[in-house]
Amino acid sequence: MSRTAAIERNTKETKIKASLNLDGTGKGEISTGIGFFDHMLEGFAKHGFFDLTISVKGDLNVDGHHTVEDTGIVLGTAIREALGDKAGIKRYGSFLLPMDDALCLCAVDLCGRPYFSCDCTFPVERIGELDTELIREFFYAVSYSAGMNLHLKMINGLNAHHMAEAMFKSFGKALDEAVSKDPRVQGVLSTKGTL
Repeated sequence: MSRTAAIERNTKETKIKASLNLDGTGKGEISTGIGFFDHMLEGFAKHGFFDLTISVKGDLNVDGHHTVEDTGIVLGTAIREALGDKAGIKRYGSFLLPMDDALCLCAVDLCGRPYFSCDCTFPVERIGELDTELIREFFYAVSYSAGMNLHLKMINGLNAHHMAEAMFKSFGKALDEAVSKDPRVQGVLSTKGTL
């Protein structure tokens, strides 16, 4: 079965088209209007082996908030839809990723219940054209739209670029593990019988 999703979301603030293949090769075609954000999403796709296409037209004349948050909503929705009934998946994934001075832990549970925890303080307010406070907003939106537990913890970090990159890449690696199939899993991995 193909584990893909195509999402289109239009509001007065953003117009977004996205497609996701959970069983891809890491191909990312990203255009959000925020260069550093594009770079982060490309890293997420590459290291998670997801094929991800995102095109965003947002109200960047206001600021980047709507663009980043709504992209998170769309990506989370795509993850949820591509997973379908979640039969056979490992459900849990975690990864400890070093990026030079930065060391980030990411843990994911595709349980259907949204929860987000982020322990990261950036040393600067902006990286390129991206406000660092919006990184938290992005991951929050992903976790709630996907219905996943998502924990991010920056264990070490001095350079904001490295820290952000470690977050996105570790999320890609942890999610790749969580969505991967395990032949030992019959149905879904839950004592309740549903996720």
